[in-house]
Amino acid sequence: MKLGEKLRYLREVEGNLRGLDRAMTQQELVRAIKAELKTSMSQSYLSQIESGARPHLTNTTRQLLARFFKVHPGYLVDDPEGYHSELLSDARGLEDKLDLWLVSGAERFRRDAPLRRALLALAKHKDTRECLVLLEAVIETPGLVERLLEVLRPGYAAEKKHALEKSRTRKEEQ
Repeated sequence: MKLGEKLRYLREVEGNLRGLDRAMTQQELVRAIKAELKTSMSQSYLSQIESGARPHLTNTTRQLLARFFKVHPGYLVDDPEGYHSELLSDARGLEDKLDLWLVSGAERFRRDAPLRRALLALAKHKDTRECLVLLEAVIETPGLVERLLEVLRPGYAAEKKHALEKSRTRKEEQ
């Protein structure tokens, strides 16, 4: 992952953690850094970093961004070719790690709007772990998932049926 992608990802995570339901804009990030860390950074510099026009950060900028996002400064570099890793900062608790993982998953499934919304809602809940334990109990109770969907999301079954029919039609046409 390139440095610019990491910064965009961190803005996405931070925006969702702050309840924005979207990535923080570059300008919002600049204002937050100024308000919270009492130092400044220009939006144009941030834009150049994200676009790849400036492939490297100064040490001062790296330290500033690492402090703001609560990540290790070593995270804020391009990953070597073929390197894969999950963003998990030791500075955050287990619940926050779970929330970050869910936000990352929501970003991976951004084309599936209902799934993305569900993952983000789960990540924003104050006790994500408890929600997942409850979900396990719901899943293990025969027929409960379907009954809850009928009551809580009445149009969901029809939408799902329509999507399946549309998918079958496309496959038949091919």
